[in-house]
Amino acid sequence: MRKIKAALDYLERLRRIQDSGMEGCRPINRPVDELDELQSVELRAHNIFDIINSSKRPAGNMLFFVMYDIESNKVRYNIAKYLIRKGCTRIQKSIFLADMDNTAYNNIRQDLTEIQSLYDNHDSIIICPVSTDMLRNMKIIGKNIDLDIIAHSRNTLFF
Repeated sequence: MRKIKAALDYLERLRRIQDSGMEGCRPINRPVDELDELQSVELRAHNIFDIINSSKRPAGNMLFFVMYDIESNKVRYNIAKYLIRKGCTRIQKSIFLADMDNTAYNNIRQDLTEIQSLYDNHDSIIICPVSTDMLRNMKIIGKNIDLDIIAHSRNTLFF
C-alpha cells in the first residue's frame, strides 16, 4: 500500500532545503501565474472599505499591512500565495491588508521572519499595524475613483 504524503507549506519546504545544504544554490525564477494579476483599482478599494466597514468585524481584530520588496520571483510568488492563504487581501502587487486577531498577526510575523532568515538576500518585509480611522482617511492618487461612494460615507444635508 502506498503512503500518501501531506503537502508541505512553503516555510517547511524552505527549512528542508536549508537542512539539505542547498542554501547556496541559484534561485529558480519560474514564471508566476494568476497571483501577479490584480483586480481593478475600484474593486480593490471596495474590498478595503468592505473590510473596515464590516459590522461583523471581531472586536479583538487588528488591521495591518504587509509590504515587501523581494528580488527572487519564486520567493515573492510563494510569500504572496502564503499571505492569500492566510486571508490577507491584496492591495497592490507587493502590499496586502489583513484584518486578524493578535495571534494570527504574530504567526504571520514569525513565519515571515523565519522565511527571511532562511536564504541569503537583500529583501525587506514590513508589517505595519494601522487604525481603522487612518484607513478611512485613505486617498487614492491616480485613477479617478469616488471613495465616498465606495466607503458609503457621503452625507446628505436637508434644510
